[in-house]
Amino acid sequence: MRSEKVVQIDQGAVVARIQPAECEKHGAFEQKVTMLLGKALRSHCPECARIAKEQREIRAEVEQALNVRLAISRKLGDSLIPKRFADRSLANYKVEQKGQTEALRFCRHYVKTFDQIAETGRCMVLLGKPGTGKTHLGAGMANDLMRNTSHSAVYRTVGSILQAIRASYDRSSEATEASILSSLIEPSLLVLDEVGVSKEQPSDFELTTLFAIINGRYEQVKPTVVISNLDGSQLPMAMGERCVDRLREGGMIVVPFEWESHRGKEGI
Repeated sequence: MRSEKVVQIDQGAVVARIQPAECEKHGAFEQKVTMLLGKALRSHCPECARIAKEQREIRAEVEQALNVRLAISRKLGDSLIPKRFADRSLANYKVEQKGQTEALRFCRHYVKTFDQIAETGRCMVLLGKPGTGKTHLGAGMANDLMRNTSHSAVYRTVGSILQAIRASYDRSSEATEASILSSLIEPSLLVLDEVGVSKEQPSDFELTTLFAIINGRYEQVKPTVVISNLDGSQLPMAMGERCVDRLREGGMIVVPFEWESHRGKEGI
C-alpha cells in the first residue's frame, strides 16, 4: 500500500510516502520516505530504532550511576572523615539503652528532613560524656547525607582546623587561611567535633577562628552540627557567646549524651 501527501511550506514542498522495505535483522516493515527540498529522508526499521533507544537509555543510566558513585567518592574523600569513622552510619550505630535510641532518632530525623533543615540553617549540638557515640553519630550523619543525597558534608575537629590554619602561614604552603575557611563554610553540612576538648579557656586565635566559621555559615544559612564533651552551660566558654547565639537562631537542637562510656564496644 502506498500513500502520498503534499504539505506546502514556505521553502518548498514536503512529499511523504509509505513504501515497503526490508530489515536484515527484523524483516519487512513500512518505510516512510520524506522528500524535503529535493532530498529523500528514509525512516529506519522501527524495531532497530526501539532497540537503539533502549541501549542509549541503558548507557545513560550506567553513566549517571557512575557519575553519582564518583561524586560520592570525591565527597567522601573531601570530607576527611578519619579512617576509624569512615564506615560509620546511622544504621550501624549500636543501641543498648533508651538515651541512645533518642539520640539516634534525632539524628535520623535531621538527615531525613535535611532539605528543610538546609532552608533554615537549623543547627544541632551533641553534648555529653566522652565515649558515648557522639562522633559515630556525627560522622554517620555526614556519611549518610553524602551517600543518599546530593548534599555535601565535611567533618573536622577543632584541633585539625587550627593546625591547618597555622600551617597555612608558612610561605611554602599552598593553602591559605581564606581557602581553609571557605572549605568549611561552603559545604551543605559541617560536623565540628571536639569543641572545648581541653576544658580550658580557649585562646583568642581559637575563638576568632570558630566565630569566622560559625558566623560564615550563619550568613550563608548553612546548618552546623557541633560535638562536645561539655554540657550546655559550658559551651559559651568554649566557643564564645556570639558563636552560641548564631547556633541558637532558628531553633538549635540539643541532644544530650548522659549515659556511661561504651568506648571499646562494637559500634561505638
